[in-house]
Amino acid sequence: MTYLVTALRGAVSGEGVDPLATQVTEPLSVEASLTALLNEAAQASHRVVLVLDDFQSMEVAPTALTFLLDHLPSALHMVIASRSDPPLPLARMRGRGELTELRGADLRFTPEEAAAFLNQVMALGLAAEDIAALETRTEGWIAGLQLAALSMRDRSDIPGFIKAFTGSHRFVIDYLGEEVLQRQPDHVRDFLVSTAFLDRLSAPLCEAVTGRTDSSELLEILERDNLFVVPLDDRREWYRYHHLFADVLRARSLRDGPDRVRALHRLASDWYERNDLPEDAVRHALAAADFERAAGLVERAMPEIRRRRQDATLLGWLKLLPDEVASRRPVLSVYYAWSMLISGELDEVERRLDDAERALGGSAHAHASADGEELRMLPVMIPVYRASLAQARGDVAGTLEHARRALDRAQPGDHLGRGAAAGFLGMALWASGDLEPAVRTFADARTSLGLAGNTADVLGSTLVLADMFVVQGRRREARRAYEHSLQLATAQGELVPQSTADLHAGVSELDREQDELEAATEHLRASKALGGRASLPENRYRWFVAMSRIREAEGEPDAALDLLDEAERLYLRGFLPETRPIAAMKARIWIAQGKLAEARAWADGQGLSAADDLSYLREFDHITVARLLIAEHRADRQDGVIREALDLLERLLGAAEAASRTGSANEILVLQALGHQAKGHTALALVPLNRALVQCQPEGYIRLFADEGTPMAALLKEAEQQGIAPGYVRRLLGAFGPAEGKSPLTPTEMEALSEREVHVLKLLSTELSGPEIARELFVSLNTVRTHTSHIFRKLAVNSRPAAVRRARELGLL
Repeated sequence: MTYLVTALRGAVSGEGVDPLATQVTEPLSVEASLTALLNEAAQASHRVVLVLDDFQSMEVAPTALTFLLDHLPSALHMVIASRSDPPLPLARMRGRGELTELRGADLRFTPEEAAAFLNQVMALGLAAEDIAALETRTEGWIAGLQLAALSMRDRSDIPGFIKAFTGSHRFVIDYLGEEVLQRQPDHVRDFLVSTAFLDRLSAPLCEAVTGRTDSSELLEILERDNLFVVPLDDRREWYRYHHLFADVLRARSLRDGPDRVRALHRLASDWYERNDLPEDAVRHALAAADFERAAGLVERAMPEIRRRRQDATLLGWLKLLPDEVASRRPVLSVYYAWSMLISGELDEVERRLDDAERALGGSAHAHASADGEELRMLPVMIPVYRASLAQARGDVAGTLEHARRALDRAQPGDHLGRGAAAGFLGMALWASGDLEPAVRTFADARTSLGLAGNTADVLGSTLVLADMFVVQGRRREARRAYEHSLQLATAQGELVPQSTADLHAGVSELDREQDELEAATEHLRASKALGGRASLPENRYRWFVAMSRIREAEGEPDAALDLLDEAERLYLRGFLPETRPIAAMKARIWIAQGKLAEARAWADGQGLSAADDLSYLREFDHITVARLLIAEHRADRQDGVIREALDLLERLLGAAEAASRTGSANEILVLQALGHQAKGHTALALVPLNRALVQCQPEGYIRLFADEGTPMAALLKEAEQQGIAPGYVRRLLGAFGPAEGKSPLTPTEMEALSEREVHVLKLLSTELSGPEIARELFVSLNTVRTHTSHIFRKLAVNSRPAAVRRARELGLL
């Protein structure tokens, strides 16, 4: 009271009293002492700010302060600095608008502030990615950033230090130990250390681990006292510790010995299992090194993990189990093989399947897997995964043999087993090129998977079925399959995020073939926005392939090749037949660029020639070889080369038509036309061209023709003159660039753009996406697409970049 009165008197009147000289023999009367001062403050001609620091020392608010707050004159303001919430009527003051609060979140550095502090104040000269890593690690805690900065001085390996920077660093341990832990009562400190290893905290979980019954109260105290506790929900049921604080606590916890920490992990695992949280239960069992328990938990979680295609989670668990534990459990061995298949790690798959068969082949009690549906399914699933392994190795006969064995073993009511077996049989038939039975068998597999409740697998299998439809030339059916699955994925919401991004990538490829490049790009934007969780690992390469094809259509071959390089890096050998090798796609771009030496090196490196025996798995490669031979003939006019190309194409066409691969046949017919044209036989070239036009028109093929450039444009003009499919041919010629399809339009020849179309064109020249343009114009996305289509037609272009370039040439932008 003496200090408070003295400080106020000095600030208000300038006549302070030396508090050390003032002897207080009786308690001061609050009202008597402060009323006069408050009256003086009310008359003051200047603002007075009273600052009370380290207020966390006050366990109970003094009556003087309450009186002061209730009677503050307008010129007097109170500032309280405290590590914990002060024992004051804060809720009442908030409601009256009398309180301004700066809490932990407000005091954290933003990324920009962290950059300024580390590089300008501390003069460290860190790269942007290093600053971001430190800001994330410290969660913007200023003292943590300062401790890190002090530690980095005179260090040469800054990125290495940042990667290793945790609460175990001595500066952080010293600071938090002295400033935080040592100031806590024994029971609070023991609670902190005992719960340090929990990634998230709730009162029931903490009670199970610590044996205390006051965990809820303690968590509230920790939050009130700002002890590096972060609430994870609005109801204050779940919390976590600040990352660095948690590291310090864990380091302290380990001082008590690893046995105690393992015992705490086991208690946490038990609680998570009882509360039906299997992933957390497994994680803590593994941390406790209780591997038998962890293995049992993994097996029990397997159906849901597999149904939701949480492949990376499962493989991460299995790799943490000792081999001797996993190998005695046939269920784990089989799904270990499955996880390695889908991650592209094929070398160990067979050994895991052999482990499973050995464990099953012993006595009833020879293995450790518990009896249940997963164990009963193994006689079907083992040949299923052997079929997958054979397929990944290109062994079509072995794939068919194992898939049929699996289907024979599956019981009529075993929807999951029958779905998996039929699915691999369908893919084996696809790999052999027998598309009609492949589609029927695979469609049956999808039906069985749906009946088994495996929606994620149904969505993932849509891409396979759509790919088969495309090979058959049934592009409209492929689109219907994609649209139905996208509706299903939307209805399921976050329960089945997998494959949704892949579905958008698939639709993008269909849009691209119909020369709807803007729509194709929009689907890829949607796919990317959904993120990695919405894509299966074996399909992530497809996004880059689809974007590469768009860049190729837009006349950017180098960008297309870069995207294919990334697709090649992401490609996983495993479940799906490799019917369109990425290396062959790159060779096709080289051929279009005139880089025939690179394309020839690819063909020779693959051991490909026009005289090879044909198989469906090499069909895409051999069609690419035919393209190369035609290009080589155009380059040096060797009659032998073009004869090789035409002979190869004739054999390829016979094989494709015999197996109802109309999609493949369409491309082969187009190349036959170009081959005859290259020999100078235009009339002969129109025969396969006419057949291709008849088959392609109902399915809306555009880029199949437009991608062939000037030679195809010349053939189509000849076809137009002869009255062959006139409307379709005119549509195709409109998809070529001005130099190929028709002469560039002059401003006077061009059909005028409407005022609305000019507005859309200006927005197309920005970075806005289609949906963002729609929002800007207050119209639907379909309306934007209609305007865009009209703009493309009037400017005689087929892509957004080309429209912008042409508009600038014409002075429209």
